[in-house]
Amino acid sequence: MAQTAISDLPSSSGKALTITLWVLQILAALAFLSAGGAKLASAPPMVAVFAKIGAGQWFRYLTGFLEVIGAIGLLVPRYAFYAASLLAVVMVGAIVTHLTILGGSPAPPLVLLLLTGSIAYFRRPR
Repeated sequence: MAQTAISDLPSSSGKALTITLWVLQILAALAFLSAGGAKLASAPPMVAVFAKIGAGQWFRYLTGFLEVIGAIGLLVPRYAFYAASLLAVVMVGAIVTHLTILGGSPAPPLVLLLLTGSIAYFRRPR
């Protein structure tokens, strides 16, 4: 089955998809800037979560850095695919961590995985 590129869609459909993707990219960027910023700022809840994970606080800094860099990349058209792919991988790790170590609901990282996965799919290089 052949895939339809955004450029192959009628102009009104392509424009609507482009606008929708930009809205999703901005929302995802805001979410990841917030989450990554909290990790980098050593917010007490983030410090506690990463202490429970047991990998050390360097891992909190790495995760926060990846989230902030990915958020910025979502806003740069040339890097949106790569940023969304990076953030999707980070969210897979977050889901696994919730299921195996932290407990609680993995719903927030799952939603962000679906969002970043969709962005990566539609922004993939042609």
